[in-house]
Amino acid sequence: MRKSLTLGAAALAMTITACGRKEPPAIDVPPTEQPTGDPSGAAPGDVELTELPAMQADLVAKAGSDTVYFGTDEFLIDAQSKATLAAQAKWMLANPNVRASIEGHADERGTREYNMALGERRANAARDYLISQGVPTSRLLVTSWGKERPVATGSDESAWAQNRRAVTVVVR
Repeated sequence: MRKSLTLGAAALAMTITACGRKEPPAIDVPPTEQPTGDPSGAAPGDVELTELPAMQADLVAKAGSDTVYFGTDEFLIDAQSKATLAAQAKWMLANPNVRASIEGHADERGTREYNMALGERRANAARDYLISQGVPTSRLLVTSWGKERPVATGSDESAWAQNRRAVTVVVR
């Protein structure tokens, strides 16, 4: 009898303990936004940008290019880049419902930190030129990828020259 009393008391204690415990109320938390591009490049707090491939193709067709190039360790806009950015600005003004992410890139030389800063300076230079052509600041975002997203592989001047760039990416 003593054994069944002990088991009964233990069961009763577990029931009382379980009844006393309440689960916290469910909180409706929106999912964390993540970029739609390369998931390995995502950082907490990144804003979701949706690229618009058809609009991107139209920008390239009408402006001639979505990319401007820079010299080694440079971020100043040269005459050829000004012409490209002026054509991009004209397209952006003709398409007032789109935004653009200006993405700055660097070649593989230099530290990650240096190249991130250089990519940002390049993107800002391109953005500033677009603004000088009348594109509203509110429609332009700046991103630096540093040396993380090369378009050309290799460790020679040809590859490096292709990777020193700012790209205008049409986004929603």
